[in-house]
Amino acid sequence: MRWLTLYARSRQVPASLAAVVIGAVAAWVLSRNGGGEPGDLRLPALVLATGAMAASIGLSGQDLALDRTAAIRWVPRRATHVLLAGAVVGTALLTVQAMGEDMATTAFVVRDSAGLMGLAALGAALSGGQYAWTLPFAWLSFSFFAPPPAGVPTQVASWMLLPPGTAAGTWTALALTVAGTAAYALAGPRR
Repeated sequence: MRWLTLYARSRQVPASLAAVVIGAVAAWVLSRNGGGEPGDLRLPALVLATGAMAASIGLSGQDLALDRTAAIRWVPRRATHVLLAGAVVGTALLTVQAMGEDMATTAFVVRDSAGLMGLAALGAALSGGQYAWTLPFAWLSFSFFAPPPAGVPTQVASWMLLPPGTAAGTWTALALTVAGTAAYALAGPRR
């Protein structure tokens, strides 16, 4: 159990968890004060993206050389880290949502939290853990200002704001989850 504690501390899990909880509670407060219209998925998407960005700070350790030379198998640990972080981000929103107003369905939360953590993991593999937050942030920003989804390309571009039954949104999130988790698990964070 000591290795798990050391791993969590080296990956800044307590700080990430605090940021995820604060973001979810802020969304709960905003939803109680009429912060959004019914069916508006921007607030839950913002909360999930903020949680994924907060969790992404732990996608690299203090010393990349030490990570790469350690005598443990990193592939399953990295994949578990990404998937568990996505589950925590989604659970935080679903927990505060249970205490108040429904902001999004469970299917929406699962799809977006998985896709956003896959995107953060892809960012860590491409540009390092310190910049892993940039891909979820950029895609969320684009989704907020993108034109209304009319065709498949615009649906793929705004996947995180689509209703949960939309095939383009589901497949995009699944592709990002698989590609990001695989890239991060196999290659690790970039130096």
